[in-house]
Amino acid sequence: MLGTHIPTRTHTHLSSETAAADLKIPAGDSEGERHTAQRWERTGRAASSTMSVTHGKMGLSLTQEILSHLGLANKTAAWGTLGTLRTFLSFSVDKDVQRLLKAIAGQGVDCIAILDVLTNRSREQRQLISRAFHERTQQDLLKSLQAALSGNLERIVVALLQPAAHLDARELRKALKGSGSAEDVALEILATRTPPQLRECLAVYKHNFQVDAAEDIKSETRGILRDLLLALAKGGREAYTGIIDYNLAAQDVQALKQAEGPSTERMWVLVFTQRNPEHLVRVLNQYQWDTGHELEKTVRARFHGAACVALLSLALVIRNTPLYFADKLHQALQETEPNYQALTRILISRSETDLLSIRAEFRKKYGKSLYSSLQDAVKGGCRSALLALCRAEDL
Repeated sequence: MLGTHIPTRTHTHLSSETAAADLKIPAGDSEGERHTAQRWERTGRAASSTMSVTHGKMGLSLTQEILSHLGLANKTAAWGTLGTLRTFLSFSVDKDVQRLLKAIAGQGVDCIAILDVLTNRSREQRQLISRAFHERTQQDLLKSLQAALSGNLERIVVALLQPAAHLDARELRKALKGSGSAEDVALEILATRTPPQLRECLAVYKHNFQVDAAEDIKSETRGILRDLLLALAKGGREAYTGIIDYNLAAQDVQALKQAEGPSTERMWVLVFTQRNPEHLVRVLNQYQWDTGHELEKTVRARFHGAACVALLSLALVIRNTPLYFADKLHQALQETEPNYQALTRILISRSETDLLSIRAEFRKKYGKSLYSSLQDAVKGGCRSALLALCRAEDL
């Protein structure tokens, strides 16, 4: 690469849909569950307002800087997760199997009962239910529910019952083989999953589709977008060690300031895909301090099309991951017909990690809660399912 120094490290039918959808918190299958959900919602709402870190224009506050080095930057609280869904403490796999059997074997499908079970259990518990259902009935729960349901509700239930890596692999394949969604969905999956999650997703991808995701990326994308996705798929992002390398941050800022020629894309790929997020936040803030404008302004002037979209998305993921997902949910809801695929993927994938933080960012930026937005925009049998995943109103 000429003229650019690349720095190295120096060290079916929903019979009671309307009634269920109007609930602030979806009813559980027991009084204890409803009380647990209500307590958790009150706790989670407070947590999301205090722990969702949004970086200011000129960088982290001293308090945020200190907290980020105490292992709190992964947005988990001492009492659990900032997701809307957590492990159900009174879990009984036998009771859940019997309830699902009754819901699909009786006269008419009891969609409310199905959703009460599936949206009040963690993904791990849903997998236990699926295995127990097969052991007791010799039937596949997923296929049984697919036969009983239809439309978007069926697709949501299928996504709820799939292991996370299988859902991600399926969505990644659709993005790469679809039309024009690689810079959106593929980047979302490759950039926001943890290294173990990404490795498992790519292993499932190869097993299910008999090809490496990298080969599909090479054949379906071009230019810097291809380079970015390939680099992210390698999972080579540096781990945060707790040591602040101010020298490397200064080198990265200088290299990005100079990387304006036609052969300097490699520098952008290296910095955006290899450095750890804590370091990158520092680089973004230092760049603004040195130049007087955000790095995103340079990206818009320097790149175009899918490459520009991908780099801007990566910058937002780095600055504020919950805000990134809040923006994607808002976009999905603003379409003429809501993008149910995006809504399903995001709400399910973030329901056990940071959906409370996403809700808080959504409310703050758009002046309306995610719950109310879903309630107004989503129609049909899947409405109650998505509201149940969102969980509650943000006042």
